[in-house]
Amino acid sequence: MTGTQVHELTALEQAAAVRDRTVSPVELVEAALARVEALDAGLGAFVTVTPERALAAAAEAEARVLRGGDLPPLLGVPTAIKDLNNTAGVRTTFGSAVFADFVPQVDDAVVTKLAAAGTISLGKTNTPEFGYPCYTDNDLAGPARCPWDPTRLAGGSSGGAAVAVAAGMVPFAQGSDGGGSIRIPASINGLFGIKPTRGRISNGPLGSDVTGLGTNGPLARTVRDAAAMLDAMAGPVTGDFAWAPPLPPGETFLAAADRPPGRLRIGRALESPMPGTVLQPEVAAALDDATALLTDLGHEVVDVPPGLVGPDVLGAFERVWSLSGTTLPVPPGRVGELRPLTRELRARGLALSAQAAMEALGALRLFARRYVEATDGFDVLVAPVTTMTPRPLGWFDADGDGAEDFERNKRYAAFTALYNVTGQPAVSVPLHWTGDGLPVGTMLVGRPADEVTLIALAAQLEQARPWAHRHPPGWDAYA
Repeated sequence: MTGTQVHELTALEQAAAVRDRTVSPVELVEAALARVEALDAGLGAFVTVTPERALAAAAEAEARVLRGGDLPPLLGVPTAIKDLNNTAGVRTTFGSAVFADFVPQVDDAVVTKLAAAGTISLGKTNTPEFGYPCYTDNDLAGPARCPWDPTRLAGGSSGGAAVAVAAGMVPFAQGSDGGGSIRIPASINGLFGIKPTRGRISNGPLGSDVTGLGTNGPLARTVRDAAAMLDAMAGPVTGDFAWAPPLPPGETFLAAADRPPGRLRIGRALESPMPGTVLQPEVAAALDDATALLTDLGHEVVDVPPGLVGPDVLGAFERVWSLSGTTLPVPPGRVGELRPLTRELRARGLALSAQAAMEALGALRLFARRYVEATDGFDVLVAPVTTMTPRPLGWFDADGDGAEDFERNKRYAAFTALYNVTGQPAVSVPLHWTGDGLPVGTMLVGRPADEVTLIALAAQLEQARPWAHRHPPGWDAYA
């Protein structure tokens, strides 16, 4: 099989081709690296590319195939790791010039799990500084650009991961989501992304995230690929602060993609913590379109009663969000090198008293309990991912004002963070494209620990309205 063909294959198809020896891991990695070299300069998917490590891992995988025996499920499939995640021996910058030369001594647990499943990382994908904003730009690699229109931002904070997948550099990639950071770039780039339930994937060994907002998850072009990647990443490690109940013995998330969801009661969740939230017409049309499709498929869709999201939720979330970057060891003499948004939020977090921080955390935990209880009569919720179509480069931060940048983030991503607070699993499904060819995803939210229903429903939507054949301009320009 030639390099002109392998990028068209899904991750599962690549894994199957490795097992039946119609393609080798070295061929897959060489083809993927060639696409990175050809395309990445104009798209900004990667901060660091590690071709020597990837090719060495591919050669080792090829030797395993030749030896025979039991093979990992995703052996030889190229992927990439977000630059917020520690990778032993490979620099991890957290999207910050302050950490441009930082090389961890340990892998994050999710990195270890993906390697154990046989995937091969090509390097570290682009992310904004400390993952704070919902777009991806930094002082090391510049902006991650949407392949459907490179004058638009790719979203964040897993923007580089989404670009790598959407442009066909890798078939799937690891991301993370603390306030929408998987779902937003999935929506913008025409991908399927899963924010798993809290505790489904370990944040170990160093991830302490006392806020409980962040989790790792997959970005892929198909539901089945994302489900297979979730299978590879899922599961606690010793010492984890929280963990989701495991699937029943013998069950997998991949199997859920092949299972009919049944008739579901679905609630349209139109209430946002952000006052005065207004959807752009194209986003409203995408939500209406998804609602109509769900109804056509036999599901009951009704509006979630208003009044579940009080005005105090936004303030508590802002205070908690500002805590996220306060634990990173930025030397006092280098604070001025941070980007304006980072300086703004970091300063807010450091200025909080212990009492104010604990009150904000407590308020979010109480809200989460009440919201989950109030919506428990629905199998799934459906909501917008963003309020607007993909934003032009510089839309958030061109004026250099960190506080205004944050306000724009809040208006743009008014819906996603709600489900980081509750800890519920949520996905973005690429069902709609605008008249000028830009993807607009729709968010589906499940009951706590019920990724299975979301995956089954998303697979049903994918079968009814396939999207994996849709590629951004330039998909075939390099082969």
